[in-house]
Amino acid sequence: MKILEVKGVSKNFYQTHALTDVSFHLEKGEVLALAGENGAGKSTMMNILLGSFPPSKGEMVLNGEPYEPKSPHDALQKGISMIHQELCLVPSMSVADNVWIGRCGQFSRGGIYMPSLCEKRTQQLFDDYEIELDPKEKVKDLSTAQMQMVEIARAISYGSRIVIMDEPTSALSDKEVKVLYKIIRKLTEEGVSVLFISHKLEEVFDLADRVTIFRDGHMVEEREVGGLTMEELINGIAGRKVENLYPKVMTALGKVLLEVKHLSLKGVFEDISFQVRAGEVLGFAGLVGAGRTEIMQSIYGIMPADEGEIYVDGKKVENRSPREGLNHKIAMVTEDRLRQGVIKKMNVQMNMTLAYFYKICKSGFISRKREEADTEAMIKELRVKTAGSRAPIWSLSGGNQQKVMIGRALMTGPSILIMDEPTRGVDVGAKSEIYGYCNELARQGMAILLISSDLPEVMGMSDRVLVIRQGRIVAEHDRREAEAEEIMAEMFGLPGREKKEEK
Repeated sequence: MKILEVKGVSKNFYQTHALTDVSFHLEKGEVLALAGENGAGKSTMMNILLGSFPPSKGEMVLNGEPYEPKSPHDALQKGISMIHQELCLVPSMSVADNVWIGRCGQFSRGGIYMPSLCEKRTQQLFDDYEIELDPKEKVKDLSTAQMQMVEIARAISYGSRIVIMDEPTSALSDKEVKVLYKIIRKLTEEGVSVLFISHKLEEVFDLADRVTIFRDGHMVEEREVGGLTMEELINGIAGRKVENLYPKVMTALGKVLLEVKHLSLKGVFEDISFQVRAGEVLGFAGLVGAGRTEIMQSIYGIMPADEGEIYVDGKKVENRSPREGLNHKIAMVTEDRLRQGVIKKMNVQMNMTLAYFYKICKSGFISRKREEADTEAMIKELRVKTAGSRAPIWSLSGGNQQKVMIGRALMTGPSILIMDEPTRGVDVGAKSEIYGYCNELARQGMAILLISSDLPEVMGMSDRVLVIRQGRIVAEHDRREAEAEEIMAEMFGLPGREKKEEK
């Protein structure tokens, strides 16, 4: 039974054709995956369904009736809710208040809001879907992964008949991903339909019944997942054959550019020591919350350590702020694009050049001509899909916003680049481009510290891999000897697996 039909929908933003003649349908109780590169039009289509903006052409039918939502609230009233890729929570409020935001009046008695009633109802919702969170806890005290679970809980709390999920697992740990899988299966058993967007293609095969492929604003293919191979899906998304997802190129290593000795931050990480050389990609593997990000933030200057020493090119440095980190030629691409990366009120150029002004400022004046030229060059180099350098950053897809953040780091001219989850929310084609650029930076003599929750990624792109567990380095592996099963065991603190004897 068709619950939703999209017929010939197009959307134009000025001269940009974001969608062109898109048609698909959604069955009751099914999971339909929408796959495509960043900028392919998936999120634009979802925002039209949600009523964030109207289509330029075409029509939609919901439950046999014309569907023309005027706003996201209107869409909610008609039974469509969405889990956004970017977090939209109020940090100062509790988990329960965020779940029921705008609807807390139902927990009032005699005109007085009763937090205990809201918390009790939230706990019931969490119990129903096996979500392990405390309704009373403040959102500001949660990890990014926990915040994502709050977003998921809020979406399902509306009792919608269609739930749109835009990259819902991008910040989740393996344990939380399993919880989400259970939630999706429970929803579909209850007759709820799910539109699922993910760049983790294995999730398409795990969850979806059908997949619709978008490319350059067009719907180019629709397939039953049961008869589809991973290679066919990747090639359909990219519009070309992607043969080597991790195109690691070995380069000659130079001198030690960064050395960390016995770095510690009480209650966060302890006794961290390592070196990274010019031309080397040093990978960091570990579970969410293991301390990988905090170690990098300490090196960069966001979260200064209590003890230990940092040496850059043989010289001892103290990074008490990101400004000092940049002065010592260390740049960082943070994992949290929304809270620590983009400034949504600014355009692409301003977001890309924020950390770069000191290089183009003379006598208190910024060289706008150089700023514009360098921005355009970086946009071209990183293949950022944008209407122009003056386009608002919010008009870009999440993956293209990520490219802008990488460009911001590179424009400071670092010799040491920290990349924390650089391909989170990025499609398979753009991932390959970022990996290729990592290879080129390493070839040019840059030292790269790569954090990734995707174990094949960190193993495929690194010269060495350090395993972090509970704030400590517990193992080190050369790429030629690293084995996924062994690294996983070290990440979880399981007994070591005996290596197979060479025959």
